[in-house]
Amino acid sequence: MQLDDLLQRYFATTDLSGVAPDTFAAGIEHCRVDLGLEKDRGKRFALWSFLHMFGSAPDLDVAFESEEDREAARNFMDLLAASEGDGAG
Repeated sequence: MQLDDLLQRYFATTDLSGVAPDTFAAGIEHCRVDLGLEKDRGKRFALWSFLHMFGSAPDLDVAFESEEDREAARNFMDLLAASEGDGAG
């Protein structure tokens, strides 16, 4: 899953600056539904990560059945937090 593809799928654009609030909310909701329906672990992780970057990801125990996947998500959150602290994000 590529970021541009996800942006296009859920917001109908790769430039979020012009997305109306209602369109943004609908895209997030659509992504959350897709996350709930997705069975592939890798795709679930990608969708959860995408939602996390928008502050809309479900809790780890809801999103992931396995502890391994929850730990990977925690590592992802830690990496994002560290990059924001470096001024890179």
